[in-house]
Amino acid sequence: MGLLGILFGLGLLVAFAFRGWSVLLLAPAAALIAAAFSGEPLLAHWMQTFMAAAAGFLAQFFPLFLLGAVFGKLMEDSGSVSAIAKIMSERLGSHRAILAVVLAGAFVTYGGVSLFVAFFVLAPMAQSLFRAAGVPGRLMPAAIALGTSTFTMSALPGTPSIQNAIPMPFFGTTTFAAPGLGIVASLVMLGFGLWWLGRAEAASRRAGEGYGTYVAKETEQVTEDQGLRDRATLASAFDPAELPHGHRSEALPPLLLAALPLIVVVGVNFLMSIVVLPRFDTSFLAEERWGGTSLAGVGGVWAVVTALAAATLTLVLTNLKRLPALRESMDAGANASVLPAFSVASLVGFGAVVAALPAFAAVRDFVLSIGGGPLVSVALATNLLAALTGSASGGLTIALEALGGTYMRLAAEQGIDPALMHRVAVIGAGTLDSLPHNGAVVTLLAVCGSTHRESYFDMFMVAITGAILALAAVIVLGTIFGSF
Repeated sequence: MGLLGILFGLGLLVAFAFRGWSVLLLAPAAALIAAAFSGEPLLAHWMQTFMAAAAGFLAQFFPLFLLGAVFGKLMEDSGSVSAIAKIMSERLGSHRAILAVVLAGAFVTYGGVSLFVAFFVLAPMAQSLFRAAGVPGRLMPAAIALGTSTFTMSALPGTPSIQNAIPMPFFGTTTFAAPGLGIVASLVMLGFGLWWLGRAEAASRRAGEGYGTYVAKETEQVTEDQGLRDRATLASAFDPAELPHGHRSEALPPLLLAALPLIVVVGVNFLMSIVVLPRFDTSFLAEERWGGTSLAGVGGVWAVVTALAAATLTLVLTNLKRLPALRESMDAGANASVLPAFSVASLVGFGAVVAALPAFAAVRDFVLSIGGGPLVSVALATNLLAALTGSASGGLTIALEALGGTYMRLAAEQGIDPALMHRVAVIGAGTLDSLPHNGAVVTLLAVCGSTHRESYFDMFMVAITGAILALAAVIVLGTIFGSF
């Protein structure tokens, strides 16, 4: 009965989340159903297990959600994201429309700009380039997804995405975990994705298809859909409902000023992770008043928080004239961080309740018995949970909350570098999360004025097939050579 309750609770969560219900309501309800099937105390699990795990997640990661959303909103309102997209369009031209869209998306998201902020800037850019080049508009979502939602989310060393940050406290790593393998995975994803899109473009030209009638939607047309909003906030660290708020500058900054904050994010993150924090005496963290932790447990998050804060300050100081409504823009960014953070925290609470049930032992034993060792096991666990929840961050957190300690023990026993476990877990979570019910997929299709029937197959190939190939390459190389 206990195992049946876990499956029933998870099925309820997935089914109603797909229909647009808020996970803030669904996660505790599903957790209590699972607990009821096991004959466990319901109020104790809700108030002590669920809420403690959700609060713990927020305590660790809410600063990342907050600063990331504020930074993304200021990058949008200052015109910096638009300036980078414009320069990329001019330099590469319409004859390389797909490459221009992919690289523009990769540049801004690797620098810390939120996924949904990038979507609403890149869609009009893609529409203009694709129409001029005669590239089918149905390929716009796939090109944008390749640049924003694949290698810059899960593979490139140092990417400040929340998905790349989540494993750090579990494995004692930083965002630069397994950098060589991350670069290999990025090249596989990018190379395969560009090959596939180039192949699709060539086939469309032979068939005389043309651009079509696709029209990118205005921000307000998409963000007013409440059901879409609820799903979207599970897939990104930014609430799209806040995008219309604030004031977007009409004057665009020069390229150097537009790119400078992104460079600051990457540079400060690297310096804090590799140079600054390791030189500090952080033995005081072992004291109870600091949580009885260590630098390995908090250093990665501290580095990203510092990088985002420094980049936000740089952005404000260099674009003050282009931010006439600075308070409104910052308020919108701050508000945009709340619902995504609490949504993922609710999934964490659900996972904590499930992991505390006696029947979960059977689930754990099954996952750990999968052939191929801990690397294959963690890849499959994050893949499956990300697919079910439609959220890479949610699936990754549930998997690591439930099994992170076990994976660390197995890694120590088998001599596996935790950095390798980190990279495999993140790339694994970034594969099947892009199934049709994923909030980012649904939002991107809506922004581009397309549908699943017209565009999803190409999105599947670049966002899922390419990621699976990269994941397989990392597991094989990591098994043979270890982490590098």
